[in-house]
Amino acid sequence: MSQAPVTESELHAYVDGLVPETRRGEIEAYLAAHPHEAGRVAAYRAQNVALRALYDPVLDEPVPSRLTAAPRATSLHLQRYAAGLVIAFASGAAGWFLHGVGDQGASLAQAVRAGGAPQQSASLAHQAAIAHVVYSPDVRHPVEVGADQETHLVTWLSKRLGTPIRPPKLGKLGYELIGGRLLPGQSGPVAQFMYQDPGQQRLTLYVSTEQSHNKDTSFRFSEQGQVNVFYWIDGKFGYALSGTIDKAILAGVAAAVYEQLDKPP
Repeated sequence: MSQAPVTESELHAYVDGLVPETRRGEIEAYLAAHPHEAGRVAAYRAQNVALRALYDPVLDEPVPSRLTAAPRATSLHLQRYAAGLVIAFASGAAGWFLHGVGDQGASLAQAVRAGGAPQQSASLAHQAAIAHVVYSPDVRHPVEVGADQETHLVTWLSKRLGTPIRPPKLGKLGYELIGGRLLPGQSGPVAQFMYQDPGQQRLTLYVSTEQSHNKDTSFRFSEQGQVNVFYWIDGKFGYALSGTIDKAILAGVAAAVYEQLDKPP
């Protein structure tokens, strides 16, 4: 007996954890046989994770008294304005996450932008933070190539980025390399290296080679939701170290990364 075709609504239900257990195995088998569809599902999941990471902290904030005391008409106006901001952000996020998923994803991203969302290029820190919140919580597949194949990982990522890159050694600071993966950037591939300490705390180093027109070489800090990011530019390279650890501790790790990357291999 042939299986029922997997529908678009079922894919969304699968992403949201709402698909029946009796159907889950069939959908997972379908995704395993259709990498393009699996890529779309991964993009939908990434969007959900990033939205939660950026907006969940707001749910715990108390409502300002000046808003609760406002006249009803003003309150409705503020609610509509806030809803508009959320919709605009969600549309922009959808466009970003679908970038690189394939022709269908690119077409959908273009349609979202055409629908009125402002087209803005994400900053290096913002891109790195999104990649961090998407992949660092993953228990089974946090990386594409593990640290046990570090030579292959370095060769592969260097070839794809078109320039030699290598993961810094952070063992003296308590962080060991887990591995890395290839990600889509604004105009080409970028690399992500992931590290972990004995307490399962993870850091990610985002490496981009898209900085040819960027003259800002200063060392900077950014808070992206709950993620702290130290980032800097070195020639065509852009580096961003992300984690949910204390800013001072992350600064020490970032300094160690900077020192190693500033030296020839």
